[in-house]
Amino acid sequence: MNRTKNAAIVYCSVTGNTEKVANALKMGLEDAGLNVTIRKAEDADDIDFFEYDLVCVGSPSHQWRPPERLTDFLMKKFNQYRNEGRIKPTAPKVSGRNTLIFCTYSGPHTGINEAIPVGKYLGQFFEHIGFTVADEWYVVGEFHGSEVNSTKGRLGDIRGKPSEEELGKIRSDAGKLVQRLWG
Repeated sequence: MNRTKNAAIVYCSVTGNTEKVANALKMGLEDAGLNVTIRKAEDADDIDFFEYDLVCVGSPSHQWRPPERLTDFLMKKFNQYRNEGRIKPTAPKVSGRNTLIFCTYSGPHTGINEAIPVGKYLGQFFEHIGFTVADEWYVVGEFHGSEVNSTKGRLGDIRGKPSEEELGKIRSDAGKLVQRLWG
């Protein structure tokens, strides 16, 4: 890398699962040499995505959708960029701008299929502003507040997830992503 790359992590976390992933991601990106800004969506209005080489957006899956506060935040950004003329017909790629989408889910009913729509929805926002979606990560998290949903769903016993081992893998995968993007 010729210059230090900058990353922003913007996330919404209701029970703490997504926040754990965001923090592990931050450590991994910093380990790989990136300057990282991390914010909850409700505190990120001042972030301009176009100032970052990598924008990471994290969300839990709630009934196969992102929480309303994250959707509202992204739509506010989308409208801002449209008003500024940054959104172009045919969504041409903006050179050097990448996105990582990460989604936590517990999936007591159908597993990862409950999370994939969230990832695809979030990715479309960034594709429309010309960013390349570098990857989508789906991470199992405990279903807080319901032992039945944390032990009897399709995923089995997911209490305590994401585990320290899984968070370590996320940290490692962040470095691999940086290596893939910028060698």
